[in-house]
Amino acid sequence: MKRAPRPGMLLVATRELRWMWRDRVAAFLVLGVPLIAFCLLAITFSNAVLRDLRVTIVDSDRSATSMSFIQAISSAPGVRVADRSADMTSAMHDVRSGKALAAVYIPENFERDFMGRKRPQIIAFYNRQFLTAGNNVSSSLSSAISAATARLPSPDATAKTPGPGSLLLEEYVLTNPALNFAQFLLRAILPTVLHVITAIAGGYAVGSEFSSRNHRVWLRSAGGSPIAALVGKLAPYFLIFLVMMVVVAGIVHGLFQVPFRGDSIIVGAGAGLLIIAYLALGALLQLLVRNLSVGLSLTGIICSPAFGFAGVGFPVLGMSEFAQSWGTVLPLRWYIQILFDQAVRGLPASISVQPFMALAALALFYLGLAWWRLSAIARARTSPRRQNVSPPTPPPPHGMGQAMVRELGRVLNDSGALGLIMLAPIIYGLFYPQPYLGQLLRGLPVSVVDQDNTDLSRALVQTLNADEATRVVARANAVADAQAQLDRRQVFGILVIPEGTEREVLKGNGARIGAYVDSAYFLVYSRIWQGMSEAVATVNEAVAARGARLDGSLAHAGIVRVQPVEALNEPLFNPTGGYASYVVPAAFLLIIQQTLLMGIASIGGATFYQSGPGGRKARGAAFAIIGQALAHLCLASPGLLLYLVVLPHIYGFSTLGNFYDLVVFAIPFVLSISFLAQFVGAWFKRRETAVLLFIATSLPLFFMVGVAWPTEAIPNVIRTFSWVFPSTSAIDGLVRINQMGASLGDVKQDWSTLWLLTCLYAVLACISTWILNRREKTSGQ
Repeated sequence: MKRAPRPGMLLVATRELRWMWRDRVAAFLVLGVPLIAFCLLAITFSNAVLRDLRVTIVDSDRSATSMSFIQAISSAPGVRVADRSADMTSAMHDVRSGKALAAVYIPENFERDFMGRKRPQIIAFYNRQFLTAGNNVSSSLSSAISAATARLPSPDATAKTPGPGSLLLEEYVLTNPALNFAQFLLRAILPTVLHVITAIAGGYAVGSEFSSRNHRVWLRSAGGSPIAALVGKLAPYFLIFLVMMVVVAGIVHGLFQVPFRGDSIIVGAGAGLLIIAYLALGALLQLLVRNLSVGLSLTGIICSPAFGFAGVGFPVLGMSEFAQSWGTVLPLRWYIQILFDQAVRGLPASISVQPFMALAALALFYLGLAWWRLSAIARARTSPRRQNVSPPTPPPPHGMGQAMVRELGRVLNDSGALGLIMLAPIIYGLFYPQPYLGQLLRGLPVSVVDQDNTDLSRALVQTLNADEATRVVARANAVADAQAQLDRRQVFGILVIPEGTEREVLKGNGARIGAYVDSAYFLVYSRIWQGMSEAVATVNEAVAARGARLDGSLAHAGIVRVQPVEALNEPLFNPTGGYASYVVPAAFLLIIQQTLLMGIASIGGATFYQSGPGGRKARGAAFAIIGQALAHLCLASPGLLLYLVVLPHIYGFSTLGNFYDLVVFAIPFVLSISFLAQFVGAWFKRRETAVLLFIATSLPLFFMVGVAWPTEAIPNVIRTFSWVFPSTSAIDGLVRINQMGASLGDVKQDWSTLWLLTCLYAVLACISTWILNRREKTSGQ
């Protein structure tokens, strides 16, 4: 006779693996969702360096000199001339409609003014609402214009008059010299996606014991030990997700050939602690509420915005006190710091001891709380109230209006659906923007190595310290000392002024000074480089003026000799370059899509669970589908009003759009989401399936829509796939209307696409119900 297995952790783990094998949703969540997300993101970031960003040119001079600048822009590697506009009105239409990211204006009489030494201007208007693409196109245009200016012949002999030289700022990019976006973003995004799935999987494993399984059997298989029950249940997931972390490393370091510079042991141990922490957190939330759908929603609210609080896009040092405090209780925040310090910057392992200890403390804390809560449940004599009690099935609706009213009543009386559709947008609207509300990074710490120690070098240091972007917090005698300060994260940039700099300038030569900038975090890198460039440009103007008044003729002559053409970069729509103004409006629309998808699809799963095929059939009639969509439009209206009108004014984002255009554009957006959710939800048999499958898609979708990652860098296959989701067209269109003042005509392609998706998903929702009902009828015969 076969002996019964001994209760304990091994029996609990075996029981969990058997359940995971039988529950196809759990297996797909643990294995399918992360692998699909990894593949999508890997393909999305396959073009690691941004190129061919589209610009339009307005050449009002049409001279040989202006043509030389156009040729220089056309041959620049980062940009591509997509159009030649007749005037600025048509050029601005190109920018608002998305045909171009920037418009370059060469004014009339440009060549004449150049020959007359009047220092003519070339103005590049670039779209900084799309911050990453806008800053890159601005940088590429500046380089192309500078190169073309340097090749211009001197307009007359006076240009050869002797005068002082200038400072030449040489850039040395540390940690990521190629400015590889895959190295920067993909390395952080893949673990972020996995941490959401890890928490959801841990919550689903524990929460299912209180919904469809039996937590008493779970505890008995552990021999009555809560810690054995908890560890045994989570152990299979820990091993699976640890393998997934290896897959992440393989994608980043193997597929993309991104170098790993630090200690792999401490990074691997940190990855294990991250998995433990989020498995325990997901389990804890389920043990606290003992309601699967509510617990999963809470997990999503905590984990989904964690990428912002981790400080990858907008650094921690620029966040508010609340955002920094909340970030400290999120394990992802500490793991990302370990990952970047080791894998990106290659620092000694001792530098990562503090974040490693914080991560270990959080993992033990959440695991301890989950153990404590499970112990309390094990001691309780009464079983928790069972979920998903089937109410009496109401009669099916007989018209579109009745279906609409019935759907409104159902959502308002269903706490899970109401929370996702109406309450979650409010919570996200208040919570999600918090890391980014600082908008700009100011006073970033830099170190100076002044080996010249002259009046000129001191003036440069004072100017650098006075710039808004930078603050001189340290002085070093040697570059090695400054590098040590950078390794300890005391500074993020180093300015080196070599000996003899002032002497070379006074002799009329160019004096090279070094700017060493840490590019582990791209926003920090760009702001420090901006501050150093502005400081050098200011000092060069003062040197060229040679003590004369900057608005006088002598100063003008000196500046013209050094820089005969003035290149102006004028940002559009987000003039301050605020990070929240750039990322939050697009994220708001993605939040609307995700919460509606989960809420509406969960109703479909709950209907089948409670009423069987009959309930699904009642929801799948054509008039019912349309009526339910109209109800969802009414329920989504407060969230849309909050995101498009109220919160932009509260947070200070630009709102240039016409309210009528916003309303007309938003209608097909919501309807297409509703029909998509009804189509997908018809296939679900349980409420929680929608949350499990949709909650991990938000981050990949955000980088596929063309805001955070430019459309020019997204492969065609991913760009085509992204149009399946309404958020792609909606984010592009509504951001252009609301933040850029575009008209409905400017975004008619996006609007038409949304109506096409609305019709398509409405038809699919009807067909899916017909197919499922036919399958039920066939299987019943």
